[in-house]
Parts: sequence; C-alpha cells; structure tokens
Amino acid sequence: MAKSETALIVGAGLGLSASLARKFSSEGVEVALAARNIEKLDQLIIETNAKAYTCDATDPSKVEELFRNVTDDFNQPDIVIYNASNRVRGPITDIDPDAALKAIKITCYGGFLVAQQAAKQMVQRGSGAIFFTGASAGVKGYPNSATFAMGKFGLRGLAQSMARELHPQNIHVAHFVIDGGIRQPQDPRTDRGANGLLKPESIANSYFNFWRQTPDSWAWELELRPWIEKF
Repeated sequence: MAKSETALIVGAGLGLSASLARKFSSEGVEVALAARNIEKLDQLIIETNAKAYTCDATDPSKVEELFRNVTDDFNQPDIVIYNASNRVRGPITDIDPDAALKAIKITCYGGFLVAQQAAKQMVQRGSGAIFFTGASAGVKGYPNSATFAMGKFGLRGLAQSMARELHPQNIHVAHFVIDGGIRQPQDPRTDRGANGLLKPESIANSYFNFWRQTPDSWAWELELRPWIEKF
C-alpha cells in the first residue's frame, strides 16, 4: 500500500491556513499544523483530522524538533507551506527596533529555518515541495509598512534563490504573492462586492493546483489578486 502524502503548514491559524488544511485534507493528504498557539486550532483539527504541534518557527532547535515529530507521527512531509508573518505599522521614525526585529524574524527568518529543515529531508530523498506565502509588500514597499516590506522582500528572495538551487534536484519551490485583502468570516468590507476580496478557499485551490504541476512545466511564483485590485 502506497504511503499517504503529508502536508506541513507552519504558521497555522483560522484564515488562509485553515482553508489550506481543509483543501489538502479533502484531497486525501494528511495534514500537520504548526503554530505558537495551537489551542485556537481545536475545531480545525477535528474537521481535517490533522495533528497540531506547538512551535516557535524563529527558534532553530524548535524547528528541528518539529520536523522530527512530524516525521515520527506521519512521514517526512511531501509539501511544507510557510504561512507565518508579523507586521508593525507606523512611520519609520516611530517603529520600535525590538518590535521590528521580531516581525522580520517571524516573517522571513522563520521561513529560512523551516525551509532549511524541509530541504535537508527533501534533498536526501530527491523530491518534495516548499511553498511560501508572500504578499504585495514583497514586491512593492508601502508607506508605514517598512517591517512588513523587509520581511516579505526577504522571503521572496529566499524563495527565488531556493527555486534556482533546488528545482534541478526535483524539489518544487514556490512563492505566492497575495496581492489583495483576504476575506474573513463576517468581513465588514462589504463595499468590495462578492469578488472584491480574495476568498481563502480559492487561494487554497491555487496552492494545491500549483503543487500538482508536472516537473516539465514548474513555475516558481504565482500572483493572486481580486479583479478590482490595481497593480
């Protein structure tokens, strides 16, 4: 009997990560979720039959432990998705340096640590996929959003470098530019209309379909935006 595929989603929450978990689970993929606070995931765990792990993705030892535990409980992940981010809004003159460092570590450095552990397993076995959730802030800097831009620009650079390094080793690395607001439950932004915000389940479908690309035509990046979004 062939082993089940396993997806590890790091930075799991109740928005896009939850939709990713539901999509992959519905396709027969076993799901592992990692977050600093997993209590919020109780209902999602029941819904998707997932297993959750407490993990600080900015701590190298905790990330190593996460991959050991997931491998012990399932198998080595076939796909790893880094979905964690943090931002500090405000004028550059007012941003607290410690808060900026924390935001950059969560948004970018954590992505490096998770991708490094994933790559160590995938290079050894000769297959796998590593996906990063980016944002429009990773391709254009906005005012009062310096820390988010630094983190997301760095994450995109990491993804591009890894794609060029690892695609020839049969490891699909991809970066997703989420260029627009993601619809939330009971979202107050009703002025956008039915298709004016990105639906998390639609984004999840795009991730899954991207994963299923055949190696003869892999892409490394996908931009997703609502039709009304300017770019």
